[in-house]
Amino acid sequence: MENKSFVMIIGILSGLLFGIATPFSKILLYDVNQFQLAGLLYLGSGLFTIPLLIKNYSKNSYKRENKHKVSLNNLNVHHIVNHNNINILCILIFGGILGPLFLMLGLFAGSATSTSIWLNMELVITAILGFLIFNDNLDRYTNLGLIFTFISGLIISYDGGTANIVSVICIIIACFCWGIDNQLTSIVDNYSIEFITFLKGIVGGGINLTIGLIIANSLIAIDLVIYGLLLGIVSYGVSILLFVRSAQNLGATRSQILFSTAPFWGILFSIAILHEPFSIKTLFAMAFLVAGLIAINILVHEHDHKHEEIEHIHSHSHDDDHHEHKHESDNELKDKNHIHHHTHNPITHRHRHFPDLHHRHKHDN
Repeated sequence: MENKSFVMIIGILSGLLFGIATPFSKILLYDVNQFQLAGLLYLGSGLFTIPLLIKNYSKNSYKRENKHKVSLNNLNVHHIVNHNNINILCILIFGGILGPLFLMLGLFAGSATSTSIWLNMELVITAILGFLIFNDNLDRYTNLGLIFTFISGLIISYDGGTANIVSVICIIIACFCWGIDNQLTSIVDNYSIEFITFLKGIVGGGINLTIGLIIANSLIAIDLVIYGLLLGIVSYGVSILLFVRSAQNLGATRSQILFSTAPFWGILFSIAILHEPFSIKTLFAMAFLVAGLIAINILVHEHDHKHEEIEHIHSHSHDDDHHEHKHESDNELKDKNHIHHHTHNPITHRHRHFPDLHHRHKHDN
């Protein structure tokens, strides 16, 4: 276990690096079109995952006992094709192509400050989609948080003119796309997060960049290519890695709270770098946003619930009270993430949880 203060700094840094993507993207949009920048940012995140994929492949393919190796010999290929490939395709389309594109369209039409706040609609839309389609639970505190978050966006957009309306619509569409992406990613159980990020980055980023180059009918200056890729690596690669690192040491709830500082870093840098105004309207919007994030992240969901027996494959560790299967080398795997087929025995217990891969149970209310 790492030093808690250091891990908290890592968690805050993950939010900072993610938040600064908005104002710095606004600067790059002066010189490249929206397709090009959406492509460069996601290509950067995809390139960042390559060393992680190589490391994980080596670790999971050669350092596990034979019965747990991730190979075609012990994967049910027919099941994967039928169960997950459609989800992966939708993740690529909505999360890798349409989401970043509409964000750039919205950012181009509006301010970086407004975009930073409206991006939190991703929380709202993800929750609503989860409730309507994916069997998620919405308790009173979550509903309150979603309402506050939406009000925050309305305040910052009030009396913004036609351009601001176009910006808000585009950002909401982007958040809808990422909401679908989030929900589908949470139920895909045969691919690692690194691999999904790689696919979204390389395939989605490549498609957007190609379309952008065709529209512009010219190449992008090499310095702009480097800036775009670096921003993607830092804001969509390093930030997510730091978030995962903090979550492994602080838990999902605390790390999510630290990561939720992202919009405030976006607003701060928008004011400092782009000289966007800080008004009473911005202050009120931030106040509602804080209230919303507190309600969503701190007021947690906890009750007795039952896990049915299930067999699947996904990245996991053995310190979360859900993965109690044995390995021949348990000491090596203790508290470390790894991936292989495994079985969950039926269990009933009580703890704080979110509607992740293991918590899709029904609720009485």
